[in-house]
Amino acid sequence: MSAKDCGHHDEDRKKFYRHLLAIFLAFIILVLFIILLVWLILRPTKPHFILQDATVYAFNVSTLNALTSNIQITISSRNPNDKIGIYYDKVDVYASYHGQQITLPTLLPSTYQGHKDIIVWSPFLYGNAVPIAPFLTVALNQDQLAGTVLIDIRIDGRIRWKVGTFTSGRYHLYVNCPAYINFGNKNSGIAVGSAIKYQLVMDCHVDV
Repeated sequence: MSAKDCGHHDEDRKKFYRHLLAIFLAFIILVLFIILLVWLILRPTKPHFILQDATVYAFNVSTLNALTSNIQITISSRNPNDKIGIYYDKVDVYASYHGQQITLPTLLPSTYQGHKDIIVWSPFLYGNAVPIAPFLTVALNQDQLAGTVLIDIRIDGRIRWKVGTFTSGRYHLYVNCPAYINFGNKNSGIAVGSAIKYQLVMDCHVDV
């Protein structure tokens, strides 16, 4: 075989690989376009969270600027989508006061939420002698004397959308639920042993 023939075969092989690569890229672009089109048509709506109640077992601040708390909350999530499911992968919930985290994060169980489904969680949030800034100790004492303390229940995690057999990548889920705890009036809650259960039913702010 002459050098000319070898060069001709090499050129044919390069053309074949270029055509193969072009077909592969066209296929990928088509698949991505179809996924995008389906996504735009279905338009996934973020889940709706409601903080239903909070049962306070302990909530005490010491003179050493340390806060000890033990709170059980009930929080629900509703999937408003007709044709889109939601995977909750790694989702933490914790309490904060004036922007400072005051409990350890509690990991919620991973789960799948079908179309129009409602999921209810009832996690415990613990914080044992958590150091807080001195000005927060002053603010917290003032709030307790006034009778009402605003605690933010926050959820931070990752979710995935499911459309038919397609599952999206992970999206960041951030939820903030205001909990107004009326410490000044024990009659505003329900006694549960040594704890007080407060019915809240508060809408939460959700970002995805």
